[in-house]
Amino acid sequence: MTTLAHSEEIRTLNFSKQAEIKAPIQITFESILEELGPGGEMPDGKPFPMKLEPWPGGRWYRDLGNNTGHFWGTVQVIKPPALLEITGPMFMSYPANSHLQYRLEPIGPDTRLTLTHRALGLIPQEHLEGVKEGWQCAIDTIRKIAKAKLAK
Repeated sequence: MTTLAHSEEIRTLNFSKQAEIKAPIQITFESILEELGPGGEMPDGKPFPMKLEPWPGGRWYRDLGNNTGHFWGTVQVIKPPALLEITGPMFMSYPANSHLQYRLEPIGPDTRLTLTHRALGLIPQEHLEGVKEGWQCAIDTIRKIAKAKLAK
């Protein structure tokens, strides 16, 4: 049986933000890997640890133990310390696919991070509106991790 749902609409998400990270490119790249892994946080500061296998085809997922969890994506491209791309459903528990890109450029002693998230699918309006806050939280966490690495 096939049904048509008129309330659902295929939407695209296109988010991009540049941020300056006060750390060298290698430290910034390491901080991104940590934020995507054990150092992840929710916007309210609650820990949100993930696992990232940092190689082509590596998984990015949330391990809840006892063979349970959430698959977020697959590493499509990794070229340390300048580029990381991940594709997959990410936080979207509905028909959708995402492409996430972290592009880094050295700017003197600092790094310019360009974070781009594009997606296509049955994306609810609240997710289209909420990604800005979520990605700003990720950038802030990357900055915090990089600052801590520099202080060591």
